[in-house]
Amino acid sequence: MAAKPIPMSKRIEALNAARAKNQAGGGEKRIEKQHSQGKLTARERIDALLDEGSFNEVGLFRKNRTTTFGMDKADMPAEGVVTGSGTVLGRPIHVASQDFTVMGGSAGESHNKKVVEQMFSAMAAGTPFVIFNDSGGARIQEGIDSLSGYGQVFYANVQASGVIPQICIIAGPCAGGAVYSPALADYVIQTRKAQMFITGPNVIKQVTGEEISGEALGGADAHQAISGVNHFVANDDEEAILICKKLLSFLPQNCDEYPEIIDTDPDMSYDPELANIVPVEDKQGYDVRDVIKRIVDCEDFLEVQSGYAKNIVVGYARINGRSVGIVANQPSQLAGVLDINASDKGSRFVNTCDAFNIPIVTLVDVPGYLPGVSQEHGGIIRHGAKMLYAYSRATVPLVTVVLRKSYGGSYLAMAARDLGADRVFAWPTAEIAVMGAEGAAAVVFRKEIEAAEDPEKAREEKIAEYRDTFSTPFMAAARGLVDEIIDPGETRLKIANALELLANKRKAGPHKRHGLEPV
Repeated sequence: MAAKPIPMSKRIEALNAARAKNQAGGGEKRIEKQHSQGKLTARERIDALLDEGSFNEVGLFRKNRTTTFGMDKADMPAEGVVTGSGTVLGRPIHVASQDFTVMGGSAGESHNKKVVEQMFSAMAAGTPFVIFNDSGGARIQEGIDSLSGYGQVFYANVQASGVIPQICIIAGPCAGGAVYSPALADYVIQTRKAQMFITGPNVIKQVTGEEISGEALGGADAHQAISGVNHFVANDDEEAILICKKLLSFLPQNCDEYPEIIDTDPDMSYDPELANIVPVEDKQGYDVRDVIKRIVDCEDFLEVQSGYAKNIVVGYARINGRSVGIVANQPSQLAGVLDINASDKGSRFVNTCDAFNIPIVTLVDVPGYLPGVSQEHGGIIRHGAKMLYAYSRATVPLVTVVLRKSYGGSYLAMAARDLGADRVFAWPTAEIAVMGAEGAAAVVFRKEIEAAEDPEKAREEKIAEYRDTFSTPFMAAARGLVDEIIDPGETRLKIANALELLANKRKAGPHKRHGLEPV
């Protein structure tokens, strides 16, 4: 006699019980431990990021296929990573969140495959991908299979690069091979509860004899100020999620779309305060962020890598409701020179904006590239060339405003007309020349100065002569390298008009597989 089929009600009851068990992750004790460390659980992070009720989970019942070292008996709900899709501020995204309460969030074959599947789903759907990293590393019990899984994640990162925005939130440990997926992503947000390093303090001590704490080696502040690995630092999970949401608001869904235009009813009236921010004396410093806030909507500026290479400022804002990337020299730090780190930071940001159809506004006040033996031996030539390469390759609208100094090769590197700038404006304080008047006069008029009865007086006269001839915006305007010399108070309106005109810009380069960016 055939057994009676199990009623649907019983099947649904069993399904709900299985769901509840897997959604509980590692259980109450491990969840309490996670909370005691000031961290949210994997599912709490997703709930905080996504719009309420929008999460659609995929792979809740996924299991690993490993049988060695007792893995066939291991209980690992959802394979230690929660994956799926949902919406943020009404816009769809794909998401993954490693669950530290399940075997320390260790990443095995199935764990990584779940992540990879969501990355490729994001590419197919044309949505951003966000992942929360909180893992003890590779699942050693799975051996080479876990390494294969990492390889698949890295491959997916590269395939998605420039196609969809990729954001990694480092919310816990991230060590060994796991660090390379964030490094391949577009943006890394790291909390102060998290640490990242390839080899930890113990291994470093054994191999090199150096002693350092985990926080000093791979903490959020170390990666913000020294290595430049992360782009944003958050005090906790909640702040990291807020940063992520704001960042997503400036970005399009994918490379084929444009960022959303926000109706902010912006004030485009003349701003008399702008003229008072930048000192006429070219050696006097100021904070260029004061200029940025006066020209963007609602003084709202999301700075990227604010603690790294402080001599250049990059970040996102809106002008007349349109998302823009801002690149600006920072005269209050190293006089705003370009050095190795600033060139890396600036060029990467330009490339990111170009990949996702975000116009770039460049504010120029740069005395040159930083001189010095350490810079030359560190490769300032190849690093500095990255700025030239990034701007020359860019296809998005490029609007440049020369505020004050713009000398030599750094003039070109900061989105000069010859590198493809669509509109170039200059303030009356702009000095566009091969070098500063003092240095130029010493070279051009050396013999006249030496032969003069009063060399010091002659030097001052020749400096003034050179400055009047070349260190003004009028010579560049006469050559067509500056479109318009403007009153500082008009800057916001001039940029907004230029961006409106260039909104449908199209630029096609020569056919090639890809260029070879300086490294």
